[in-house]
Amino acid sequence: MDFESKIISREVSEILWETEKTVGTAESCTGGRIAEAIISVPGASKYFKGGIISYVNEIKENLLGVDHQVLEEKTAVCEEVAIAMVKGACKALNTDYAISATGFAGPTGGTKDIPVGTIWLACGKPERVITVKVEEDHGRDINLAIATNKAMELFLTFLREEDAPRPTREG
Repeated sequence: MDFESKIISREVSEILWETEKTVGTAESCTGGRIAEAIISVPGASKYFKGGIISYVNEIKENLLGVDHQVLEEKTAVCEEVAIAMVKGACKALNTDYAISATGFAGPTGGTKDIPVGTIWLACGKPERVITVKVEEDHGRDINLAIATNKAMELFLTFLREEDAPRPTREG
């Protein structure tokens, strides 16, 4: 893991530690790399409950509750599936938050409409999920490293927004 990823993981760790919230992962193409980034920080067992590697649609449906029709109509590589994976992971793992990844890391698997390098990332909680789409193909290893790093950055952004003081209504 690169230095930037370790810094992000440490920041995520500090926020989860302080807020006493938990997280899990639902990963397809990243195959556990996001979970690895989270547990790279000592003490992660306080807030990381586990992960589901849902490499095939059957697991996305059966363990994460992703709608079969969405998978059929839009494929597993779409924003809706990434969002459903977050919600399903929160439920299955009984966590406050979850991070998901689904896409085509390469070198094969892409289509004309969804080329290799397309990876949807999502994170959040059942009531609020944010997403980002990665779209460049730099080869499998780099695609996976970029997706993992972006997923952690996205989750850090989400946590900072969650932790930000809410404006109070006066009146």
